[in-house]
Amino acid sequence: MIVCIAEKPSVARDIARIIGATSSKNGYMEGNGYQVTWTFGHLCTLKEPHDYTPAWKHWSLASLPMLPQRFGIKLIDDDGIKKQFAIIEKLMQNADGIINCGDAGQEGELIQRWVMQKAQAKCPVKRLWISSMTDEAITEGFQKLKDQAEYQPLYLAGLSRAIGDWILGMNATRLYTLKYGQNRQVLSIGRVQTPTLSLIVSRQKEIENFKPEPYWVLATIYRDTQFTATKGKFTSKEEGEKAFSTIEGKPFTVTDVQKKKGSEAPPRLFDLTSLQVECNKKFAYSAETTLNLIQSLYEKKITTYPRVDTQFLPDDVYPKCPSIMNGLYKTTFGNTQPYAQIVKALGGKSLPKSKKVFDTSKVTDHHAIIPTGVPPVALSDMERNVFDLIAKRFVAVFYPDCKFSTTTVLGEVCNEDSQETIEFKVTGKEILSPGWRTVYASDAKTVDEDDAKKENEERTLPTFVKGESGPHQPTLTEKWTTPPKPYTEATLLRAMETAGKFVEDEKLRAALKENGIGRPSSRAGIIETLFKRHYIRRERKNLIATQTGIELIDTIKEELLKSCELTGIWEKKLRDIEHQKYDAALFVEELKQQITTIVNDVMRENTNKHITLTTEEDVKAKKPKRQTNKKETLKPSDDLIGKPCPVCGKGTIIKGKAAYGCSDWQHCNFRLPFDK
Repeated sequence: MIVCIAEKPSVARDIARIIGATSSKNGYMEGNGYQVTWTFGHLCTLKEPHDYTPAWKHWSLASLPMLPQRFGIKLIDDDGIKKQFAIIEKLMQNADGIINCGDAGQEGELIQRWVMQKAQAKCPVKRLWISSMTDEAITEGFQKLKDQAEYQPLYLAGLSRAIGDWILGMNATRLYTLKYGQNRQVLSIGRVQTPTLSLIVSRQKEIENFKPEPYWVLATIYRDTQFTATKGKFTSKEEGEKAFSTIEGKPFTVTDVQKKKGSEAPPRLFDLTSLQVECNKKFAYSAETTLNLIQSLYEKKITTYPRVDTQFLPDDVYPKCPSIMNGLYKTTFGNTQPYAQIVKALGGKSLPKSKKVFDTSKVTDHHAIIPTGVPPVALSDMERNVFDLIAKRFVAVFYPDCKFSTTTVLGEVCNEDSQETIEFKVTGKEILSPGWRTVYASDAKTVDEDDAKKENEERTLPTFVKGESGPHQPTLTEKWTTPPKPYTEATLLRAMETAGKFVEDEKLRAALKENGIGRPSSRAGIIETLFKRHYIRRERKNLIATQTGIELIDTIKEELLKSCELTGIWEKKLRDIEHQKYDAALFVEELKQQITTIVNDVMRENTNKHITLTTEEDVKAKKPKRQTNKKETLKPSDDLIGKPCPVCGKGTIIKGKAAYGCSDWQHCNFRLPFDK
């Protein structure tokens, strides 16, 4: 009898149906020479400190560092888990062979390997490796089973990650809790969570220490078009007024008109992080919510494996793309076919095969997230939102580039009396052929600061001729420098992906991915852990560090614990273990040496410092201040700039793009809109 073990009962049922194991038993399915059973995610975990020696049961600085000679595993202490494991153990003891049907990734490999080790399975083991849960994919996967030995590096990488997290987490958490926790709270330290918290705290301090400074921008209106001085910002009002007086009453002359054609390629397919970022920006979904939604879509067979970090497809997926398109064409929500028209526009010819989409060398275990072609049914509104992003992104990559023309007009105002010339510039962008943008033409417009900036850049300019001249209306506008924005989950995920560097450029992001903090599948959980530990809280979409989070990062002097770059290097080593470029034993030994150094350094610190405890009540109490009606007595005017905020009294009023607001905008939401 061949025993197949899956990660969830629902997955096991799908596999059992395909291979003919249709008879239900207690904890497994049977038939056609197979027994199909399941775990509930992790059944086993690394042993706790007291499992190695009773001396490690009680928290004591004298027992640190705790470094077992050999790490062991144990069953998670849960009656349901123990009952299911007993069934699995009995099946595996009597099996002729085992097929590991766990999720096709590092964690899935670790989960099932530990179960097989605990059950002391002795028979040969094969591996099912699939990227979607469609019947076709499962059938094809069983035809291409591989020996488990081929996935040994994957297991070693997962094991090294788990052991590394144990070494650092167990020791550093006890160390800082005993030293600084006032015996009232556990100060959780983690290889990934602490550098992530450090990012948030550092950004928060940048904002709090930011001092807004005024600057002046010289512009002029010529033929209903605003030109801006190329000199840039004036740091003093006197300098700006001098430039203003230079051009006032003097004619404006167009000195050059440049037209340049360009193209914009479709956005890349989604990996997990980019999908989480897009869902946070567009729907305000948390990273964990998006992960749960895409996991649900995967299990419903309508999208491919979600826990991926590549945005490419292998070449062998290309022949399947027409049938996926056909599935999208047939997709119906209510009485509408949302993708019929955009898919139909691609009909009648073969789909283009771009190296920006299909590149086998950029794909390791799994490819980018795409639809499977199975028409979705019974989706929740949130699931449909996520599916819509994936479906449209998949269709868009087969559309042509967006073609546009960029027009740059240069002008100048000369003052013959002072022999001074001030140069001006305006840029406009005209869409010549929308290409892939057609796919998104029907999307509801969401307006934010970035949209407004983009819309301004893409305006179509009037026709200007070199040498033309005429009157103009100069303006000198006072503006204030603004602090960096707090992290949202979207921007934090990007920073985690690129080891603390917030990068929008696709090529640069791809280059930095290997040194990111954490795995794509783990980042959502890390952010949620920071919430649960009361290290951070939400303020609308912004992530704000609590007093506990700030003080913890301030207390940690060891860069090894909070450096994004160093943690990113550790992630790179784990990837190299997976690809047989680095030794797993060496990775663990390095961590043992590092934690020993950290323990010794902290123990030598002579301090009575204690970290403030942030409670659930504290987090709930830190709600954004509600605006009062004081703003109603004010009228929009530049005379308000620099005056005390009428709501909080702490900040001063500054001028933004569409409103006057408090300079202490992180804590006060006073805004007084004006017409642009």
